[in-house]
Amino acid sequence: MSISRRDFLKATVVTGAVITAGQMTKEAEAVTPPIDKNIAGVYDLHVHADPDVRPRCIDQLTLSRQMKQNGYAGVMFKCHDFITVDIAYLLRAIVPDFEIFGGITLNANYGPKVNVQAAKMAATMLTGRYCRCIWMPTYQSVYDAKEKGVPVTDGSGKVLPEVVQVMKICRDENIVFATGHSSPQEVITLTAKAKEVGVKKCVVTHATQEPWYLTMDQAKAAIENGAYLEHSVLPFYYGEHSAISANWKRGHTSMADFAKYIKIAPDRQFIDTDLGQALNPNPIDGMRAFIQGLRAEGITDDQLDKLTRKIPAMLMDVSRSTL
Repeated sequence: MSISRRDFLKATVVTGAVITAGQMTKEAEAVTPPIDKNIAGVYDLHVHADPDVRPRCIDQLTLSRQMKQNGYAGVMFKCHDFITVDIAYLLRAIVPDFEIFGGITLNANYGPKVNVQAAKMAATMLTGRYCRCIWMPTYQSVYDAKEKGVPVTDGSGKVLPEVVQVMKICRDENIVFATGHSSPQEVITLTAKAKEVGVKKCVVTHATQEPWYLTMDQAKAAIENGAYLEHSVLPFYYGEHSAISANWKRGHTSMADFAKYIKIAPDRQFIDTDLGQALNPNPIDGMRAFIQGLRAEGITDDQLDKLTRKIPAMLMDVSRSTL
């Protein structure tokens, strides 16, 4: 017996099982698939998802559920323009027994200068205390936006006082200070100052992604300054076949390129995806491809365990999280 589309929809509405891809609707009961050992227990510390001001391929709730179902240990959501700490608190109530964190990116929404008060409120006062990262300006950095950007140095190589204050917040709260879209030279300056201030969790954002790509010598210098290098799989999807835009048809980073950097100091680096853009792969698929690709380039399973589980868990200070 056939059933019309209208009757089918009526039946599913009654049971509460209508699912719209990428939207926060009530989900039908699903059988957990066999856990892929490649991604079991991993963390992704750089993911973009709705709600946002840019087109995303999925929302934070749906992705959190998918990650938990696939065996992930946790995630940190990033937005260029708004905090993600408050929504992390709510997501934890809906997706229990799964580590969800947020942070704040100090772009121009918070003023023309790095906003210390916004950083302090996000890191020390917001309900749940799930802020685990303060990013320096990204697409509105001086390096990206030129004269219209939010500065982190005074132009003579000196870190601005407000940036030093944010470093101290990160030090005192034991959370990540991330370099954002700073220039490679600014990265060296920032990591050196962070070491001087006593920041324990300084992260170089986009260490192997154009236009912020570090040279090998710069990467080594940042590590010597005590920083951790972040490698996101996003630029692997750059190149002539990029689905996003013409601007992304350059700057492809190969798995061999990633592996070359990781091999210099596997204990001071980690991987994530920076995915979530419309037309790009689901972050889960991107993470799986990253892990398999690095393994093919000679990164060992022990090293992958550090890159995807141990170092991210340490950076998120999972032990003090209250689920």
